[in-house]
Amino acid sequence: MSLTHPSSIPLRPALAAVKMKCLRLIHMACDTYRPELHYMRGPGPKWHAKHLTGRSTFSTHGA
Repeated sequence: MSLTHPSSIPLRPALAAVKMKCLRLIHMACDTYRPELHYMRGPGPKWHAKHLTGRSTFSTHGA
């Protein structure tokens, strides 16, 4: 197995790789999209008003 000495790696591609890793890290840290904030949790009040007209959504007998 042949190992190359770090100084034999061209400087420009090595710096480009480091730059890309840093930019990716910054992008991940600054990403403001949070899918859990956009998750729909179920029918809202407008749906209930439209589909449950005349029905009581609460139980009338005691627990």
